Amino acid sequence: MRITCPICGERDRREFYYGGNAVLADRPARDAGEAAWDAYIHLRDNPAGTSRELWQHEVGCGAWMVVERDTVTHAVHGATLAPGAAR
Repeated sequence: MRITCPICGERDRREFYYGGNAVLADRPARDAGEAAWDAYIHLRDNPAGTSRELWQHEVGCGAWMVVERDTVTHAVHGATLAPGAAR
């Protein structure tokens, strides 16, 4: 699988660290309440098909990005820098 880093260009997926579903970037506020935090931590969709995932270019520039990928075929449809992600 090849992922195109928005900074470094196309690279082999072994240069990247998988960080989970991109919904993890949408953390509830600290005072959101128990139900919101329970849903954030424990309730995840696991659809077959197109998914938005967090990946870090660990071997390269270190940037976090949101990668759109088909979980069935592993085809990568694009990658953008994650909002507010530190490099």
